[in-house]
Amino acid sequence: MGTWSSVKQAFNAKRAIKDFANEWQRPNPHRWGVLGVSVALTFAVMMLFIPKTERGVEPKPDITYITSWADGRSDAEIVASNIENQRRKDERAALLERRAERRKELYRELGRATGIDVDEVERQIAREEAEARAAAEAGETPAATPATGDTGGE
Repeated sequence: MGTWSSVKQAFNAKRAIKDFANEWQRPNPHRWGVLGVSVALTFAVMMLFIPKTERGVEPKPDITYITSWADGRSDAEIVASNIENQRRKDERAALLERRAERRKELYRELGRATGIDVDEVERQIAREEAEARAAAEAGETPAATPATGDTGGE
């Protein structure tokens, strides 16, 4: 019990304030310099550890609305713009289709070079896709087929 009361006395705020006032009133030529350095260091440490978002009220964001279309476009300009965008979209789709077909052809060549019956693999994939489409149209989940491990090139 005596230990707790001695701890309370050691950390008593009233005693700390009285002690600070007593030390401050003593004549010391370095008092103001030490105070200035202490305040500056405290400020610097606080600025390092307090994030910028907590230092003040965050300004409201500037809102920029889409301004890529001219005001007062006519219906003909809108239709022409839509046609141009559709043309670009079709070109992009055709390019992606050509790339996909080229990739498939490269894989076919790789399969043939490694001894895989590529035509049989493609027929099997087509059968599985047809079964999946038929099951989807019927509203069923297609049954999973176990892998056989047969590469067809033995």
